[in-house]
Amino acid sequence: MFVVRWLNEHIEEVFLVIFSMIMVVVIAMQVFMRYVMEASLAWSEELARYCFIWLVYLGISYGVKKQRHIKVDVMLLLLKDKGKIILNIIANLLFLGFAIFVVYYGYDIASRLLAWGQRSPALQLPMGLVYMATPIGMGLTIIRLIQQLIKQVKSLLGKEEFDVKTEQERLLDIPDIEEDVERGKNKL
Repeated sequence: MFVVRWLNEHIEEVFLVIFSMIMVVVIAMQVFMRYVMEASLAWSEELARYCFIWLVYLGISYGVKKQRHIKVDVMLLLLKDKGKIILNIIANLLFLGFAIFVVYYGYDIASRLLAWGQRSPALQLPMGLVYMATPIGMGLTIIRLIQQLIKQVKSLLGKEEFDVKTEQERLLDIPDIEEDVERGKNKL
């Protein structure tokens, strides 16, 4: 149970860090080789590009998990708590439909490329593995959307509290530093 909970909380973060580190190291090696050694690595740009592709699709899932995906908050500012929850549920259902569509067709394309045996030019990686970033990343996004929808429905039914604040409301909730200083002086 501990492993499942840990994976639920950290799976995207681990892979995002790994792919970021690979990109930074490979690009730094390429810069060193090109400008110091006056030779170029044929495979470095390709590997960095493929890591970036995986970063993007796993980053979508991470954004959904942290509720930091791109959205317009204008309508949320006009609604009360239950209205905000309902609007978030509708938005997540639409996003879920899109994610299912992308997983279905993304897997179809990736599996065809794997069956054809197409390989990348420099690394000779199966291109289907590169294209698998789409269905895997969006599959994780589906899981995160379902988790969010469950929390939102529970909140709507009054069984669980759900944070429905907009970004503007979160910014307004930042404690005033001057008030903290005054409270500190009063305690002394």
